[in-house]
Amino acid sequence: MRKLAFIFTTLLLITTMQAQDLKVIKLNAPDKSRGSSVMKALSDRHSDREYDSTDLSKQDLSDLLWAANGINRTDGKRTAPSALNKQDVDIYVIMKEGAYLYDAKSNSLQPIAKGDHRKAVAGRQDFVMAAPVSLVLVSDLSRFGNISNKEHVKLMAAVDAGCVCQNINLFCAATGLETVPRASMDIDALKQILKLTDSQLPLMNNPVGYPKK
Repeated sequence: MRKLAFIFTTLLLITTMQAQDLKVIKLNAPDKSRGSSVMKALSDRHSDREYDSTDLSKQDLSDLLWAANGINRTDGKRTAPSALNKQDVDIYVIMKEGAYLYDAKSNSLQPIAKGDHRKAVAGRQDFVMAAPVSLVLVSDLSRFGNISNKEHVKLMAAVDAGCVCQNINLFCAATGLETVPRASMDIDALKQILKLTDSQLPLMNNPVGYPKK
């Protein structure tokens, strides 16, 4: 028993140290003047599975995350609607150097796990590995409170994730980035990597990159 406790403590310490090796990334203020009209973005929206390996610029990453689910009002409400305004969807940003959690309030990326974990997002679809960034949409079902109809809660969570996903799709269409909405991923691996609780449910992901040259 003591041996198992020692092993668990050691693994926890290693995981914590790995996250500490990453630094908080302070994002740029979003450029709200960029992009095409809504109608043109809808006309241009498409799914793409080929990406240039070039890292996204800090401004592009900042604007992408704000468009996805950033704060757009002084009362803390978001660019994406959510059921009962529970704001249950968190965005995890997976890049080659590590995994981060988007903190809309501080407009920053909080370090979660060091290393390239894009394979867990890719699952069996290796094209995802070419994208410099993958956004994983995770709903925290606990934020809905004590609602007895659990299936309805999951439905609301799925709808909320879909709203965030569509924001991502339209932003990419409006700014010349490439993406594709996906539900495939290695959920078990991501739960461990991202240190998710039982109430946190990975629902969708979007690999994002520049057009392949």
